[in-house]
Amino acid sequence: MKGKAIILAGGSGGLGRAVAEAIAKQGGVPVIGYLTNRVRADSLAKKILENYGVRAPLVEGDILDAAVRQRLLGEASNAGELYGLVPLVGIPARVPIESATETDLMNSMRVNFAGPVLLARDFAAAVGERDASIVFVATMQAIGIFPGSTVYAAPKAALVHTARILARQWKIRVNLVAPGVNNAGMAAESVRSGKYDNFIERQVIPRFGQPEDVAGAILLFLQTDGYITGQLLAVDGGLSLRI
Repeated sequence: MKGKAIILAGGSGGLGRAVAEAIAKQGGVPVIGYLTNRVRADSLAKKILENYGVRAPLVEGDILDAAVRQRLLGEASNAGELYGLVPLVGIPARVPIESATETDLMNSMRVNFAGPVLLARDFAAAVGERDASIVFVATMQAIGIFPGSTVYAAPKAALVHTARILARQWKIRVNLVAPGVNNAGMAAESVRSGKYDNFIERQVIPRFGQPEDVAGAILLFLQTDGYITGQLLAVDGGLSLRI
């Protein structure tokens, strides 16, 4: 992966940090997109430079903004060979369907579906015929039936189906990972609250997932000259098989 530039939209959070470091460890250049938290993004870029000697460009803004998407592509092209995309943006959208408003539904669709797909479209156009890889981040809630998850899960389920369409439609590889109860990102607060302790107590899963578990799956799909496309890999300790 040496010299390959991989765009990590929403890449400064808990999961993004693990993915960025894994990429840098293999000689790749993570291009870190973040919404507003410059301090957190700067801290990650500094750590990557100190530990791996890789300068990770930073791009601020919302990927629903076409100008932000073009800045990400431009920074990646300047930093190395434009090669990979991992959209890590998302909002938990924990609103019951019984009380959800149109705004709730549309906000979840915009952030959890539209932003990643629009960035993937622009990335594919920029890459052209070259070898490249897109890895979308879905959720176990997009493949398993979890009561109360409609507002969040429906856009992610749409993302799963869209990824398969794009994998067939485009030459570049398009895959997905579906994290389960992981101690990172949006799920970390729920794990800390004890919400999912019963999964451990009932031995439904052996442990909570860690950022490195998901990063390893993403790195599998990012390997150059890969032979896998149109696939979804659940990284959930088997939870979606046992609920």
